[in-house]
Amino acid sequence: MRARMLLSLLRVTRPPLLVGVIVGVACVTAETFLTFLLERVAPSNALNVVYLVGVLVVSYLWGLPLGMLTAVASGFVYDYFLVVPRHAVTVFSGWSWMPLLIFLVVGLLVSAAAALMRTLLMEAEERRGEADLEAATARLLLRAEHLRAALPVVARRLAQGLGLPFLAVELGAAGAGDPDKIALPLSDDDVRLGTLVAPADLPAPVLRRLRERVVPSLEAVLAAACDREAIGNALAASRDELERVADEQAALRRVATLVARGVRPAEIFGAVAREMGLIVNADHTAVERYEPDRTVALMSFWSASDGGPGPPIGSHRPLRGDSLSALILRTGQPARMAAAEGTAEGAAGELDTWVRDDKVVSAIASPIVVEARLWGVMIAFFRGLDPQPEGIEERIRDFTELVATAVSNAQARDELAASRARVVAASDETRHRIERDLHDGAQQRLVSLGLQLRMAESAVPPELPKLREQLSRTAEGLTQVLEDLRELSRGIHPAILSKGGLAPALKMLARRSSVPVDLRVRLDGRLPERVEVAVYYIVSESLTNVAKHAHASLVCVEVDAVGEAARVAIRDDGKGGADPRGGSGLIGLLDRVQALGGTIEVTSPAGQGTTLTAVIPVGGG
Repeated sequence: MRARMLLSLLRVTRPPLLVGVIVGVACVTAETFLTFLLERVAPSNALNVVYLVGVLVVSYLWGLPLGMLTAVASGFVYDYFLVVPRHAVTVFSGWSWMPLLIFLVVGLLVSAAAALMRTLLMEAEERRGEADLEAATARLLLRAEHLRAALPVVARRLAQGLGLPFLAVELGAAGAGDPDKIALPLSDDDVRLGTLVAPADLPAPVLRRLRERVVPSLEAVLAAACDREAIGNALAASRDELERVADEQAALRRVATLVARGVRPAEIFGAVAREMGLIVNADHTAVERYEPDRTVALMSFWSASDGGPGPPIGSHRPLRGDSLSALILRTGQPARMAAAEGTAEGAAGELDTWVRDDKVVSAIASPIVVEARLWGVMIAFFRGLDPQPEGIEERIRDFTELVATAVSNAQARDELAASRARVVAASDETRHRIERDLHDGAQQRLVSLGLQLRMAESAVPPELPKLREQLSRTAEGLTQVLEDLRELSRGIHPAILSKGGLAPALKMLARRSSVPVDLRVRLDGRLPERVEVAVYYIVSESLTNVAKHAHASLVCVEVDAVGEAARVAIRDDGKGGADPRGGSGLIGLLDRVQALGGTIEVTSPAGQGTTLTAVIPVGGG
């Protein structure tokens, strides 16, 4: 209620002048009537204050001229009815000029004070409204996500708050060529921020108000909003860049983990194609390997769209002279092809064999270099017409380096495995040759010598018993040497393994073991020789270790062939605590099994016996 009354008192438009005259007459009449009532209780010379109330009201609501007129009328009425006795009133001598003059001066001062107070209050209210409008404008501009989108709303708020028919706030320079509009520049340190566009027919006070008060405040808020938007854009760009780098590093870390784990190259190629495609927002990615016959082999392929099964991995296609793969092969440097360069056919031609995608318009490729040799190429294909940003080749190169590392590691592992397999095969062949040489050479010669000694012993005359006895001891020694040589030959390479197979050889080991053996062999036919030799030595070394170290009462040996692998499980009930790294024969067994592409695992908790499990591929080493 108070606010409504205050607003009505501070309104800019004054009531009609006729209403002011009527109110002034009414105030003078009411004040005169009131002074007659108060005359009985107060001296008449003190009742002139009552007339000042009307002067104050009229001066405040209708301005200084009507207030002054009301003050003059009130002074004459007061002097006529209250100051001068009614019976002494004449034309000139009946007026009390001094009190009348004093009242008129006071009335005029009150009237001027009331008009000034109204002006000051209206200006204060106007300033308060401008402050509220500036605060609302600042909130709108500083909270807006996009400054240009918030300017029309700000202009409407300013127009409503200032009571103007039209206002517009625009970024940059505007409105200069329209004669019906006036453009007020909004600048900050000689930098043009925008323009305040207003009607050209505005009154001079309103235009001065815009220039002196609205424009400076709007410049400050607009400068802060521009700075906030610039900072926000920079932060958003920085955040996007950090997210991109984090995603890229996470993808590289995932691929690097696969490389460090030594997984199959095909799995690494697939992971690289997928991760790189997601990072660079490609539609298709491919990893290709150059072949000596001028073809490329597809090592992995990834597509962002689910267009059915992908192309077959390992398929070949000939190199085309205008293709990106051929360009990389010639230059050894990253390259790109795009429709804008007139080479869309060459870019899309990379997919002729892999997929049919006519929408591909650009491609970026990076070479894969393994040990200073160009091994292959990684290509990213794009459908979008927008050019790809600079530096994307460097991002692709990070993935190609991982591919090169994976290929190099795989080659090193293959070479190491092949070398170990060759060493094991050579060792087995050497053992076999030594066993064969001993069997066919030294053993046969010893047998022949033994027979000759026995014949010589039988031919000795009876009268030479000492010679017969000496020849007999020599023949027995020769027989013992032959047995030792046969035992040594069996340790080098058991002949029964070559002739009878794995089952008879393992039965012989079980019979010779000093610890009872529960042997279970489930085989359908013969296994490859290298696998049989490995299984034989695993069982032989394990039984030897049990006899020497385990203090066991029973050993269970299970050998079977399941699918494409042979499995050996050896368990004892000894003291446990076996450590393959302790320098025992288990290290040699581990090397032999790994050379054949197999695995061996030893579990030996203290006091609970030892379990050895080996799995050896049957198909290859």
